[in-house]
Amino acid sequence: MTREQFVRMVKGEQEALRRFLLALCLGRQDEADDIAQDALVKAYVSLGDYDERGRASLWLRRIAYTTFLNATKAHGRRHTASLDSCLSETSDATADEAFRYQELHEALGALSEAERTSIVMHYMEGYKTCEVAEVTGQSEAAVRKQLQRGREELRRRIGR
Repeated sequence: MTREQFVRMVKGEQEALRRFLLALCLGRQDEADDIAQDALVKAYVSLGDYDERGRASLWLRRIAYTTFLNATKAHGRRHTASLDSCLSETSDATADEAFRYQELHEALGALSEAERTSIVMHYMEGYKTCEVAEVTGQSEAAVRKQLQRGREELRRRIGR
């Protein structure tokens, strides 16, 4: 992939990648943006590893997911969202917009990182279970189980 192709790919994938990481980071915009930036730098540095036969979006998601996991390990904590942290974040959005996804982020925060990633990729981004498995490095059976557990927990917490 050439530099120009990479730039076009990033322009096409940037918003979806940010949404993916924002959901994994439970609405923490600054954290999601930092991880996205790190992931894009890592992707650019490893352009030589990109297999043209694969989907660029999956390749980029795999890098972003690994970067997210490494950031989580480096900080030695599991991501959780609290009302206080949501209240303290500044945003250009209205107050209603700032709390729009709070319930979802709190429910996603109750899931394991693997369950959360599977739910976000499959239901929010439309990836097939085989693609989620490719990004996360797990079997399709494991992804299906994570989806099942994640759905049950979200249903329990959100009640819809």
